[in-house]
Amino acid sequence: MNRSTIRFAESQYFRQWWLWLGLVGTTVLTVGLFGYGGFVQLILGRPWGDRPMSDTGLLVTALLVSLVDVALVALFMAGHLRTEARADGLYIRFFPFHRLPLAEVREIEAVTYRPIMDYGGWGIRYGAKGKAYNVSGNRGVRLTYHSGRHLLIGSQEPDALAEAVRSLHASGAGR
Repeated sequence: MNRSTIRFAESQYFRQWWLWLGLVGTTVLTVGLFGYGGFVQLILGRPWGDRPMSDTGLLVTALLVSLVDVALVALFMAGHLRTEARADGLYIRFFPFHRLPLAEVREIEAVTYRPIMDYGGWGIRYGAKGKAYNVSGNRGVRLTYHSGRHLLIGSQEPDALAEAVRSLHASGAGR
């Protein structure tokens, strides 16, 4: 079998409404606040606030804070979790692909979990229940290693992913 044959593939994006409300809301608030301050101080010529910054300081601060906000929104828009079960192993990507060893896996199970309580939220997380790669939802596949450590891979299709990983594990892939 070709080493690059894909048995399962999934891409998940950050889709939580409250995350986007917070990110976009903060960005709009920040840009609006500094836009108003800039208008008052630079256009109307009145100092903005009780202890106003210099005009240059206000411009630089407004620009930097706005750029950070916009960059954060762009990061979450581009960020995603890519999971692939290939003939030669399991690959997870938040950044560059890396291969997960399957030889030491003892158990593979599709699970429902509590992202905040079990792992402290979404992303690449370390929590009371082990390490997790997740971006949305509360379903995934938990790998239990012989050492007792756990790895959770979030998925919108946990049964299909678990079956693909079991198949890889049984065939000896990822050793």
